[in-house]
Amino acid sequence: MDSRKLVAELIGTFTLIFIGAGAGAIGTGGLVGVALAHGLVVLTFAYAYGHISGTHINPAVTIGLWVGKQIDAASAVAYIVVQLIGGTLGALALRFVLGGTSTGLGATTLAANVSPVQGFVVEAILTFFLVNAIFNTAVSGKAGNAAPVAIGLTLAFCILMGGPLTGASLNPARTVGPAVASGNFANLWLYFAGPILGAIVAALLYSGLLRPEKR
Repeated sequence: MDSRKLVAELIGTFTLIFIGAGAGAIGTGGLVGVALAHGLVVLTFAYAYGHISGTHINPAVTIGLWVGKQIDAASAVAYIVVQLIGGTLGALALRFVLGGTSTGLGATTLAANVSPVQGFVVEAILTFFLVNAIFNTAVSGKAGNAAPVAIGLTLAFCILMGGPLTGASLNPARTVGPAVASGNFANLWLYFAGPILGAIVAALLYSGLLRPEKR
């Protein structure tokens, strides 16, 4: 396994949580600011590290790409491990610079009127949109150098809708980091199961129907 890929995934996921969750914790620009913080991190690191690791920085994305035969199982497991570590380190760094957990550390939590099952469905649908964009822009090659823009904007619009409902994680590492740093593991299962299901459905749809025909 190329260590450069693991370092790229570690740094990328660290940044996504430190900046994305950090924007939520300190209230930068409200919901729009949080959406842009996440989207811009993905966009920037896709350009910076895409040629090294593909810039998954999300276990659900890695699982989707594994289902779509874009990464082998051993590499996928290694990616997921470093993503979870990177997300946790990002949240711990955020806790340190903010002086504790009073801000909530941008944790992804359910709104009072959203049940766990509803939250699961929201996370699955939104992650489907994200991974669908990845397959049909980056994997297909159809979007060329604009693929990171499309993917970053997809994450941003998903957060604009889902943020008030579930926190719009779409990413187990995004949820695990603040959960570990704050000690709040409520409804953690849905932030794994929902995004993974959405990613798998997107991968199967692309592989079975939407993949461009070879000429």
